[in-house]
Amino acid sequence: MKLYGSYTSPFVRHCRIALIETNCACEFIETDQAASATQSPTKRVPFLEDGDLFLTDSTAILKHLREKAGQPFLAKTTELNDFCIINTALDSTVNLFFLQRDGVDLQAHEYTRRQAARIESSLAELNALKLPTQAPYSDVHLRLACYLAWGLFRNRINIDEHENLQHFLAGIQQYQPFKDTAIPT
Repeated sequence: MKLYGSYTSPFVRHCRIALIETNCACEFIETDQAASATQSPTKRVPFLEDGDLFLTDSTAILKHLREKAGQPFLAKTTELNDFCIINTALDSTVNLFFLQRDGVDLQAHEYTRRQAARIESSLAELNALKLPTQAPYSDVHLRLACYLAWGLFRNRINIDEHENLQHFLAGIQQYQPFKDTAIPT
């Protein structure tokens, strides 16, 4: 099995944590934007090869890894909903990051202002969740932690007004698989 991705991607990081937790043997192949544009039809990371199986989305990869290890993945509808809220916020945050990096004035467009508002309202909703401060962590918690860590690393989000998210992140930063997959500085 081969997982392709970057060390900074929050989507890839979540998959790397799942690999640690499931003890699945897998080769990690660092891949940049140019390589992912030619190797994956979605033109992004992560993507995974497992024999004849080729998966191009982190959610599908996580489901595959958890099922392969006999573990549940988002078994409750409420878990799936929370996971989707995180993904929505994460997608909006990543899009704004790349748009701004390409020189787009984020305040000049209704679309980008709406994306920024979506991020803020999602963070408020996520702050209201019941979040653990120690393991075990679900895939909802892992996705949230990967998002928060990446958003703070890239200076794309601010959680100063969200104490619950702060306490959650402080706790999960002590979790060994989260430490082992930290964004290189």
